[in-house]
Amino acid sequence: VGLSRPSFSKSFMGNAASKGGMSFTKKETDEIKEALQGPYAEAVSRILLIKKVFPDNRMAKHFSVAYFNSLDDAGKKGLLKVCRSGIENPDSGMGCYAMQPKDYDFYKPFFSLVLSDYHKVPSDKKHVNNWSLEGVPGLPEGGKLDLGALGLPALSMRVRVGRNLADFPLPGAMTKDDRVNMEQKMCQAFEQLIALPEYGGGYNSLTPGHANFINDEQYNTLVKEHIMFKDMAADHYLSTAGIAADWPFGRGCYVSGDKSFIIWVGEEDHLRIMCMKKGTILNEVFDRLNTALGVIEKIPGLSFAMSPDYGVVTSCPTNLGTGMRASVHIPLPNLTKGGSDAKAKAVCKPYSLSVRGLGGEHTPIGEDGTCDISPSNRFCITEAEIITKLYNGLKSLKAEEEKAATAGKK
Repeated sequence: VGLSRPSFSKSFMGNAASKGGMSFTKKETDEIKEALQGPYAEAVSRILLIKKVFPDNRMAKHFSVAYFNSLDDAGKKGLLKVCRSGIENPDSGMGCYAMQPKDYDFYKPFFSLVLSDYHKVPSDKKHVNNWSLEGVPGLPEGGKLDLGALGLPALSMRVRVGRNLADFPLPGAMTKDDRVNMEQKMCQAFEQLIALPEYGGGYNSLTPGHANFINDEQYNTLVKEHIMFKDMAADHYLSTAGIAADWPFGRGCYVSGDKSFIIWVGEEDHLRIMCMKKGTILNEVFDRLNTALGVIEKIPGLSFAMSPDYGVVTSCPTNLGTGMRASVHIPLPNLTKGGSDAKAKAVCKPYSLSVRGLGGEHTPIGEDGTCDISPSNRFCITEAEIITKLYNGLKSLKAEEEKAATAGKK
């Protein structure tokens, strides 16, 4: 599975006690000995040490030696590939990525525990996808999610979903040829989108020799405009998972004529499909994305990876289910006084809202206190519930911002 550090599996049982006081029943000891006698002793021993020393690593936390031993050789090899990022990055909060569209179902005894832990749902709960706003709790009368009615100005609104094609490995297991072939397949689909007047636009490829190849200057311009994604090589988690491999082959983005509908190709998932607009009606970006997905799904030869129990299949378990993120950029000068988003995060947490910088996770907020706000839920929640949750969360957040402003005047 690509591990390349000095072996310590032979001394694992002795080291375990000194590394954190691990103790095992006779049955567990026998299971561990069995695993450590095989060709995967190095990886298994490291997972068991990580389980004790880094208890927040969900991959290690829910890795069962008994389940691992029950798998055939191909199954063991596949599970360790899933776990590779968490093995190489012990401080991971998640520590695993799916490598094949069927991994969540095939390795269900492992993934069901990981998903339950992260998403805080029962391990046997089944995900349901639904874009219809009808009957959603908290929906305003008439179903119009108008931020103007909350007293908010026009904001930058964005809704995106991750999607993977069913007939290719997921990005962590793709070869260079897989990436190029997947991009070529999507380009056939983009030709049909470009022919539609409501989409138009064009495709920009980073693959050398591609008919729509763009140079470094053009690429950097798209990155600065937040239209294209950056090289993922600097992300240790994506790199060790294999997701960032073979850059820049098979990478690119489709951009509509009005630049408000974008599809990334070859990032953490095969596709990141997004709609954006400055305005106050959340329904506009939500409905346009839903309509666009319907157009893409009807293109012959395209089939998105889905799980009967887990919904939309994504590389990272954090996005599984809907694969959806709905967000707005909103100025919160009083909750971010001093340039820190700590207070904003504390206020947003009870409303299940995430706070990010303007460039995404681990990026700074705007100088005027503008933050990226989105519901944190993705799994065992419908698409319609997510967009409604954003609306009601912003209503509560506006009240908290006003409270902070009043407190600041005292």
